[in-house]
Amino acid sequence: MITEETKALVDKGIMLPLMEEFYTIQGEGFHKGTAAYFIRIGGCDVGCHWCDVKESWDAGLHPPTHVGEIVEKAIAQSKTIVITGGEPLTWDMTALTNNLKANDCQIHIETSGAYKLSGAWDWICLSPKKIKLPTEEIYPLANELKVIIFNKHDLIFAEEQAAKVSEDCILYLQPEWSNRDKVIPLIVDYVMNNPKWKVSLQTHKYLNIP
Repeated sequence: MITEETKALVDKGIMLPLMEEFYTIQGEGFHKGTAAYFIRIGGCDVGCHWCDVKESWDAGLHPPTHVGEIVEKAIAQSKTIVITGGEPLTWDMTALTNNLKANDCQIHIETSGAYKLSGAWDWICLSPKKIKLPTEEIYPLANELKVIIFNKHDLIFAEEQAAKVSEDCILYLQPEWSNRDKVIPLIVDYVMNNPKWKVSLQTHKYLNIP
């Protein structure tokens, strides 16, 4: 049972529902192949049917952990930190990112953008979902746009989202893993005909690492 005091600290972002943390190789997008420490924060109500970490959705399953403790473990492993979820922007990221910044970390976030942006970031990977669209404020700040492709209609959605980001934002189409055999040829053909896009693959799954 979470006390009212703990709940208040979570609401302020002083404590966060920590699902897992691990040191691995970034498998997707612009920084693929880079060693990084991942911090996965619990809690998400976006509800993508193909989500491969559905166990992250219920924040109540993951223990509220003080950001100081999270940061201490992270900096012992790496100066490149990836905050993911769940949907990390469900919570206030200010305290966590300020603490990481004080330790000279490069901080990346992977987010659907469905909630107000908080925290200080060196790299924002925006992965928008049709179910719950990003807030307008995050589009011009995104460094990369990563759209998951499950079917042909998702390419239309991808173009709608690309029209909202800055011209410097790197555009990625990534096959949904369970449907990859069907959509990879579609994506390859689309990128060849629309070279402003790049292909992103979940290389960590091919490498069989977290």
